[in-house]
Parts: sequence; C-alpha cells; structure tokens
Amino acid sequence: MSLRIYGNRQLKTLPGRETRPTSARVREAVFNIWQGTIEGCRWLDVCAGTGSMGAEALCRGASLVVGIEKSNRACAIIQQNWQSLASAEQEWKVLRGDVVQLLPKLSGQFDRIYFDPPYASGLYQPVLEAIAHSGLLDANGEIAVEHNPQDWTPPVIPSWEIYREKVYGNTALTFYRVME
Repeated sequence: MSLRIYGNRQLKTLPGRETRPTSARVREAVFNIWQGTIEGCRWLDVCAGTGSMGAEALCRGASLVVGIEKSNRACAIIQQNWQSLASAEQEWKVLRGDVVQLLPKLSGQFDRIYFDPPYASGLYQPVLEAIAHSGLLDANGEIAVEHNPQDWTPPVIPSWEIYREKVYGNTALTFYRVME
C-alpha cells in the first residue's frame, strides 16, 4: 500500500490497520495553517504511525524531524520513507518505544509538534503533560492534536492555550500554544 504527499511523492505504508494514516485533507489543512513556518523548523511527530506528517515536514524544508512510534514495523517503514525524502542538510530520527517514557529523554525544543495517537488510547493527557513538563515546546511553538470530534475533552495544560479548533468529518484538530 502507498500514500502520496506534497510534491506527489509516494510513501510506503503498512498493510492492514496497524496504523491509521492522517488523511490527505487533514494533512493539507495542517500545512495550510502552518504555512510559512515549516522551512527550517524543528518538527516532532508523536505517535508517528506511517510517518506521513514528518515526511510532509521534510518535503517542506524542516531542518529536523523526530518521530516517535511504538510499532517496530511502522518504524522501519518511516525510516525508509524519511531517508528517501530528506536532503543532506536535514536531520531526522525515528525513536521506537513508549511515547510517555521517551518524551522526557528528548533534548532541545520543537517549533511544531503533531500528535496523533490511537483515539481511544488514553494518551492525550499524559503525553501533553510530558511535553509541557519536559519543555519540548518552543516558546513560539505550536502543537496540533488530532482526535475524534465526538469523543474529546481537551486536556488542560497550565501555561498553554487552545487557539484553534477545526473539524474535518470524523477527524478534528485542536491547536495549542504557550500563553503569552
């Protein structure tokens, strides 16, 4: 199975339902909202799945892309895809493991974070808290959280604010940033 991203580039994906790629409509919406801020940014793809969001960020000029994914098989596909897309000037890495345990071990800050866990995983609050407590979000950074619009209570993170919410059919995005 394959998936097409920015510039009509093709990505490999896993067969079956082990991962749920972000739809083309939602990917396009995120990159339209963040238009003009991707080139040179530091991007974190949390619960990366197929790695399509990180791949898009690479194609649009992100300087660093880090993906976190639990599945061994998905990590292998992400690595293949990102290696084929990244230029020599771009850095990227894929980390395999439990996202809540890996986040505090990351160093540096990210300008853009995309978080798309399995909707019923119960990861929203612990992951957003881990990102906040680890200081991974740059002061001018933003996080987009993908979720089911019907079953969503936005986690409250002290010092962060929700500044935008969008619904695209059975997928919704909630955007957080550091309060000014």
